[in-house]
Amino acid sequence: MTEETFRKIFDASPEIVVRAPGRVNLIGEHTDYNDGFVLPAAIDRTIRYAGRRRADRRVRVYSNDFQATAEFDLDDIQKDKVKTWSNYLRGVTKFLEGDGHRLTGAEIAFGGNVPREAGLSSSAAVEVGATAFWNKLLGLGLDPVYAVKLARRAENEFVGVPCGIMDQFISALGRREHALFLDCHDLTYRHVPLSSDVRIVVCDSGVKRALAQSEYEVRLKQCREAVAKIAATGRAVKSLRDVQTADLDAMRGSMDNLLWRRAHHVVSENQRTLEAVKVLQTGDMERFGELMNESHESLRNDYEVSSVELDKLVELARQQKGILGARMTGAGFGGCTVNLVRAEAAESFVRAVEKGYREAGTLAAKIYVCQASDGALVSA
Repeated sequence: MTEETFRKIFDASPEIVVRAPGRVNLIGEHTDYNDGFVLPAAIDRTIRYAGRRRADRRVRVYSNDFQATAEFDLDDIQKDKVKTWSNYLRGVTKFLEGDGHRLTGAEIAFGGNVPREAGLSSSAAVEVGATAFWNKLLGLGLDPVYAVKLARRAENEFVGVPCGIMDQFISALGRREHALFLDCHDLTYRHVPLSSDVRIVVCDSGVKRALAQSEYEVRLKQCREAVAKIAATGRAVKSLRDVQTADLDAMRGSMDNLLWRRAHHVVSENQRTLEAVKVLQTGDMERFGELMNESHESLRNDYEVSSVELDKLVELARQQKGILGARMTGAGFGGCTVNLVRAEAAESFVRAVEKGYREAGTLAAKIYVCQASDGALVSA
């Protein structure tokens, strides 16, 4: 436990403890940075921070996961090229200070059970956890959406990873037994109840997402190029969020096929997400599962971000009793699949998929039966 680690490292009890969850995206993949719609859920795998104030302006932080300590001065926060794990906390801290929040020195220990590089947003949980830590330690009273934006700034502008805002949003504002429907254009959101008769089962392929960041940047560029091509025809579009199916169909013969397919995924995924919210509200879990399946096919064929391992996990999942829908989740090229499974079939599903995946190759899948969890700032 993080609290025990803090006591061991700093020979004292922590003043506060906070937690921030990882997330799984049920549907709405690669739409967030296109101003689109997403439907993630926070999960009960978390990053925990324990800490206390210091009288000076020094921050000492210990990572339980990396078993290493880093230090920095609040008056001179720089990226650490060696202990890169500390840069998420450094970025959050730097931007809070830059926005006029006078912080104090602190001793901090953090760590958790959100798998790294698996597509469950461990980095967002670290950033949101850092924001929640400072908020609680010093009683900053941060507006939750401001805190989300600040956590994203830390990843984009300090760490240097170009991500959308979904991961930080759901880690901060998830709600127990609910998914969160987010409009990434204006950041309006609402919580949508999840049926108690189903389970969210996450299957980690064991493949680290080595290509995810570089290919993410390629997809981002391709989406922008597609928007420019469509806008050049006189249509009033600023992002793929503004593109209708009819617009895209009209461009089929005049747009590069690769760009068309990239745009087609995003446009159709937005439509699937909107429908998914409606059917979730009516309790039509069979249709929700069909939409998840359609999402995976689009991610594999149009957006080309799946992998052999992810496809195998989806194939195995769809062969099991009680399965409603299965698809890859996250940036792709490794990481995880998300599966919606009837509650009574969850245990047999896990055993069968573990066995089938092991027999299909050399990797072993780590499988988690998850519950939708509260976010770090849900009660703020």
